Amino acid sequence: MTRETTAKAYVVGVGMTRFEKPETRDWQYWDMAREAGTAALADAGVPYALVEQAAVGHCFQASTAGQRAVYELGLTGIPVYNLNNNCATGSTALMTARQFVEGGIADCVLALGFEKMSRGSLGGGSGAGDFSTSPVARHYGVMAAAHGFEASPPTAQIFGNAAREHMERYGTTEVQLAAVGAKNHQHSANNPYAQFQDVYTVDEILAAKTVHRPLTKLQCSPTSDGAAAALVVSERFVDAHGLRGRAVEIAAQAMTTDTEESFASGSCIDAVGRPMSRAAARQVYARSGLGVEDVDVIELHDCFSINELLTYEALGMCEEGASGKLVESGATTYGGRWVVNPSGGLISKGHPLGATGLAQTAELVWQLRGEAGARQVTGARVGLAHNIGLGGAAVVTLLRRA
Repeated sequence: MTRETTAKAYVVGVGMTRFEKPETRDWQYWDMAREAGTAALADAGVPYALVEQAAVGHCFQASTAGQRAVYELGLTGIPVYNLNNNCATGSTALMTARQFVEGGIADCVLALGFEKMSRGSLGGGSGAGDFSTSPVARHYGVMAAAHGFEASPPTAQIFGNAAREHMERYGTTEVQLAAVGAKNHQHSANNPYAQFQDVYTVDEILAAKTVHRPLTKLQCSPTSDGAAAALVVSERFVDAHGLRGRAVEIAAQAMTTDTEESFASGSCIDAVGRPMSRAAARQVYARSGLGVEDVDVIELHDCFSINELLTYEALGMCEEGASGKLVESGATTYGGRWVVNPSGGLISKGHPLGATGLAQTAELVWQLRGEAGARQVTGARVGLAHNIGLGGAAVVTLLRRA
């Protein structure tokens, strides 16, 4: 049962580092966290001494890495919560901060996420190729039963097989998949925080090295180092500190996890999370009274090009199976119905797991304030963030200018 609340939570400050290829920059995770956290506090004009709680997300660092990171901002003795929800970790930190504020536990909470990663493709969650004890064993079991296992990176493999199913079921083409990558690489050219700012044509994306057919390297998110942060506060805090001009309301937010639907069909499309994303989106629309037709700008989890297409369908942007035609039509870029991933998305901006969801939040806050520079979506008033992790968790957040 969902308990509704009349309390409101606002994002009043955001910050992030540039996302970098691992081992490119001589920094530690606490250096990243200091940079992003300091930027978020400065953006809000709020001193760290006023922060009452910290929700900190990371996947590859040790247990109390959240404390080590937050200590860079100050030693005030506040509670620090370490969170790990696979690729949805950053949005899980934001959701935790929002719940503290809406629940009246605190008036000012820092949501922080970071990751220091290793070069190369992600494993499937077991770290040694043995999925018997992996948290995602059931998900990969669906894949193995339908497609077997091939000698390619596990995450690319399960999403690549979802792409194969989508192509077989709906007639989606490799050109349409590549169009996702081309769009997001084009968007990233204007994002100084993006790991990559190179522009590629559809033909160049199709000609790139195949990671797992039909996905080429330029349709896959890279491993990245980086951090992002958001300061979440109550309405009382906003008014007390004169922050209406900086405030962006978290109009609604929902997290869903796997249900029987994720596995019953035996389809990789369902195993990688389309049912979770659809359920989270429906909850957010119901709670906010807004629909996808009210949204102007979207940051969604394009870990692979196919997941952007699956998410179009889950968010209700098109009918099931029509997402390839939607991206091909230009409806999801500047001049279209929505601008999706103006930051460049995970494919081009990068994907440091713990930071990803909060980087999406930063981009949307800048867009809704009209501060996104060359990436600005004209007249943006409502933004939607979608962040998903295998294993599984899907978080959908609806933001609107206060």
